[in-house]
Amino acid sequence: MKHLFLLFAGMLAFACDIGAQVTRSLTENIRTVQVIVGGNPLAAPVAKMGEPVEVSFDALTHAYARYIYNVELCNADWSPCDELFESDYLSGFNNQPIEDYETSFNTTVLYTHYRIVFPNEDIQLRLPGNYRVRIYEDEYSEDEEPLVEACFSIYSPEMNVGLHVSSNTDIDFNQRHQQVTFDVAYGARRVVDPQRELHTVVMQNRRWDNAVVDLPPNIVKGNGAEWTHRRELVFPAGSEFHKFEILDVRLNGMNVDRMEWLDEQYHATLFANTPQHNYTYTADADGAFIVRHSGDEDNATMSEYLYVHFLLQMPWLAGGDVYVTGLWNNGVADPETRMKYDDELNAYEASVLLKQGYYNYQFRQMDDDGVGHTALTEGDFYQTENEYLILIYHRPQGARYDALVGYAKVNTNGNN
Repeated sequence: MKHLFLLFAGMLAFACDIGAQVTRSLTENIRTVQVIVGGNPLAAPVAKMGEPVEVSFDALTHAYARYIYNVELCNADWSPCDELFESDYLSGFNNQPIEDYETSFNTTVLYTHYRIVFPNEDIQLRLPGNYRVRIYEDEYSEDEEPLVEACFSIYSPEMNVGLHVSSNTDIDFNQRHQQVTFDVAYGARRVVDPQRELHTVVMQNRRWDNAVVDLPPNIVKGNGAEWTHRRELVFPAGSEFHKFEILDVRLNGMNVDRMEWLDEQYHATLFANTPQHNYTYTADADGAFIVRHSGDEDNATMSEYLYVHFLLQMPWLAGGDVYVTGLWNNGVADPETRMKYDDELNAYEASVLLKQGYYNYQFRQMDDDGVGHTALTEGDFYQTENEYLILIYHRPQGARYDALVGYAKVNTNGNN
């Protein structure tokens, strides 16, 4: 346990720089913050109106803490929606205690798993849009920093969104990029000025660091708009995610070189990775993860925490630090996942405390703007299977909030 608090010392200093739309822990003893839509841990945090949304996290102790959750509606840019009253967007009573919790069983790292599901008997969410759940200890206070922030979106399917991805881009043809084209049909919604009324978000593999936000359409029709041949919608294709699985802490799982028990803590060392020079297909989950163990029951409370050691074998890179990332840390560049270069090994290495299960990961070099690049650490290949998401918000003239009324998802292998 003594290693846990050393890891978090840098994380706390970094937390204030993470975007407001990112699900995250803001304290040293809370881990594995998840938003699960419709019971599917691999799904994007975007729910259809009425679909259940689960928010959960682990506090690294068996001691009970009284956590309070506060729900707020946000604008398309994730700023607070101050033009509405709380009663406009939720029914019931906000600032309720989390009553669904359970301590871990037979684990070396003691933790308590907390869980909230929306809708519940206390709160029902009434409007389509962005929601942020903040967790506080003992009581809610606007003057205090939360311990946890969990972000998700709820949409009402009022506008139809057409989405297409091609490797024939405005930069190259079947080389290193993929280009998004999309169109929106307004349906029953009346849109007078699409450039002012519509807010759009285009994401690759749910990444916020390279998301394209509020790009105006270049074709406007009476009943819709199109975004076509926009150079801003050309994304580096990247490569397939690496993956590992640890179901039993005493056995080497998928892509695990060795398991060890050191300093009263389990350690898993993965096989070393190297940048790819040619495309290699491997099925992945586009950065997602699933918490589970070999018994595959009570995964939330019977899965172990352990240190996972990552190794990227390559020469040192100038121009920016290298990070190991995935949806388990929302792809952000935090101190814990920054890789240090070992001159003797000629490799980058990092150790991250993770909960037992199946994980995707990728190595990215971060630029000064916090955007991760895979060109040198992974390679960019037009064949790569990526997930693209489109979010369409509408705020007509005189409206007081951004309603999420269009949503589309496509994988470049053709699966929606």
